[in-house]
Amino acid sequence: MMPPNSSSRESKESICAASPRFMPLPISSSPSTGCSFSCRHSLVSPALRARSAKMAPPRSCQLAALLVLCACTVAPPAPAAAASVPITTCRSFCGNITVDYPFALHPGCGHAGLRDLLFCINGALMLHLPSGSYRVLDVDYAYRGLTLHDPAMSDCRALDRTPGGRGNGFVLEPWREPYLSPDPDNVFLLLGCRATSPLFQGFPDRHLPCRNVSGMGCGDFLACPAWDDYYAGGRRPPGDDAVGTGAPPECCGVPWAAIRAVNVSRLECEGYSSAYSLAPVRAAGGAAGWAYGIRASWSLPESNRGFCGACRATGGACGHDMESHADLCLCGDWNSTSNCDSSADAAPSGAAARSPDAVAAVRWAVLASGLTSLWWHALRSNFL
Repeated sequence: MMPPNSSSRESKESICAASPRFMPLPISSSPSTGCSFSCRHSLVSPALRARSAKMAPPRSCQLAALLVLCACTVAPPAPAAAASVPITTCRSFCGNITVDYPFALHPGCGHAGLRDLLFCINGALMLHLPSGSYRVLDVDYAYRGLTLHDPAMSDCRALDRTPGGRGNGFVLEPWREPYLSPDPDNVFLLLGCRATSPLFQGFPDRHLPCRNVSGMGCGDFLACPAWDDYYAGGRRPPGDDAVGTGAPPECCGVPWAAIRAVNVSRLECEGYSSAYSLAPVRAAGGAAGWAYGIRASWSLPESNRGFCGACRATGGACGHDMESHADLCLCGDWNSTSNCDSSADAAPSGAAARSPDAVAAVRWAVLASGLTSLWWHALRSNFL
């Protein structure tokens, strides 16, 4: 016995299969509906077919649109047309100090080895290092020198010492060491260091690393009036509880090259002082006539001198790539890897240079979207 409505369903299925005007839709069907459900929702009147055919774009237009999408997607990114930093901002001022190459206050300017170093805070030029912040008193571009001041540093007039250590000292990042370091004529006077300090480990008592630097040392510094004031309150010199055969010296003078990092707390010292000499003769008046502060020098690779000279000679400003840290010549609205007269050496910048994978992903997404749209229109026009 045949199930109910079976003859009707078979009739409708034959109509669906035979008629070119019916298209089964990709929707699930049930035994009760079958093809009749799909046919009923796929039926298109002749009038609607004619109207859709007129509205559908010609296949030549669809092909042209596809070619344009492909060209936009596979075309390589054009050379950068804009520099990341205007050259007029690379040379700036902070208070009464000029900030120029190799230093800078703006990203992308200056040399990469001295990047993220100087900051202008309320009209005061500050230098930031892992050891702390220093006030920049002077930038000597002719002799490539920086004069720095640490407010927690001792001098001949006052001692600043605490058991935990006072003052920044001077510590550089390893990658910055080839470009910046204290002068050879700069002496660091470490005060109140314990016998267990790494400064004294491995040295016999008579061969401590303490020494004079450019005629400046602890012998003169210990004669400063500041020591009289310091011990006026009944303080005892550190070292009474020192471990070993002898107490460590009250003051130990070292050059930068001897220890490569003046970390006051790690060296187990109570404070420090620093003085520098710019004259070949010994200062009159002993330690009272010294110049207190930290005198640092910078140096750049020899190849950089020719590059920066050619860049400036062609109207550019010397800078660096913020991603690769390579030298760049900033030419106003574009960057060059050589100079502003060589447009063939244009350097990529902006989003295309910094994130090529992201740009490529966007391009392929646009192509996929266009291809899907064209396929849908083509399929629709064929069935209509």
